[in-house]
Amino acid sequence: MLCRKRGKNMYRIIVTTTFGLEALVKRELMDLGYENISVENGRVRFVGDKEDIARCNLWLRCAERVFIELTSFPAKSFEELFQGVYALPWPEILQEDANFIVNGRSHQSKLFSISDCQRITEKAIVQKLKTAYKTDWFEKTGARYSLEIELFKDIATLTLDTSGEGLHKRGYRDRAGEAPIKETLAAAMLKLSYWNPKRVLWDPFCGSGTIAIEAAMMAKNIAPGLDRSFDAQAWSIVGKEVFQQLRKEAFQKIDHKVRFHIMGCDVDKKSILVARDNAANIGLQEDISFFMKDMKDVDIFDEYGVIVTNPPYGERLGEKEEAEALYKALGEKMTQHPTWSVYVITSAENFEACYGKKADRKRKLYNGRIKADYYQYYGPKPPGKEK
Repeated sequence: MLCRKRGKNMYRIIVTTTFGLEALVKRELMDLGYENISVENGRVRFVGDKEDIARCNLWLRCAERVFIELTSFPAKSFEELFQGVYALPWPEILQEDANFIVNGRSHQSKLFSISDCQRITEKAIVQKLKTAYKTDWFEKTGARYSLEIELFKDIATLTLDTSGEGLHKRGYRDRAGEAPIKETLAAAMLKLSYWNPKRVLWDPFCGSGTIAIEAAMMAKNIAPGLDRSFDAQAWSIVGKEVFQQLRKEAFQKIDHKVRFHIMGCDVDKKSILVARDNAANIGLQEDISFFMKDMKDVDIFDEYGVIVTNPPYGERLGEKEEAEALYKALGEKMTQHPTWSVYVITSAENFEACYGKKADRKRKLYNGRIKADYYQYYGPKPPGKEK
């Protein structure tokens, strides 16, 4: 907690993201109306109140989690660590039955034992809570509070995770294919493409349908966090009321009139059934066309369109040669449709050679823990329209 401004408690908010997507998350925050945003590796910072915490959890499509930075201070000894943590007004943050969990990290610091840092941090919190709640034992049966003490170059930073489950867990994906792509990365791929709802979108290796579903949510302006819960809903410092109000506003902002053409295909029948189920879970079953077909056999009638896809990498789904054959077949097919834009994420370093064409741009991204490249092939601008 930083200060009070116009009757509101203000917080240092940290939004974490997959490495390489920081600029996209900053743009999302700017689109939500935020200013004075700073960017670091894997995180974006700004100052806001509890409504901003809820809004970010509900609306950010490419971010991983939303944290509150509670404090930061020098700590070269366990005593300094204890006193720095103890100084916080813990009774104002944690309820008596709070189920608080302390995780830890340490890098280039004298306090290198993570387990000891976690133990000292929890001890300081408990000692401070005892002064207010007059008890020697805390049941921890209430709301979850995930804390993290991070030591970096002898600076201790304590953060509180407001999200709970990672923001990629939208709530619609009950089942996933063998090689699922995270929802946050799918959204990022779409934002990095030339696709917009006026142009047809096709995922020729759709799997469980994540890219197509994320696109439909963007087209209809459906908040990505609308169908899930967050840890901060159960806290006294944020609360369910603010989330309820912002959810109500988010429902009112859904565009039910917009028209678009999104399709996904796959050779695996099970994947298509899963994709249809996932779309139905969020009410998009009528908005996306999922069908079982080899992409080589799909007829393309639209002159201008966009492919955004996550094809098999070979290292996870099958033999390398099979994946390379798919890349070659895709390149041969799209050579016949030069007005289309094509965006492919893969870890295959020889993708361009297999596809048969050098990408207009290549961007490093991470699909889970797998380092991959996002190959971008730009089609021409449609006459009289933006790309």
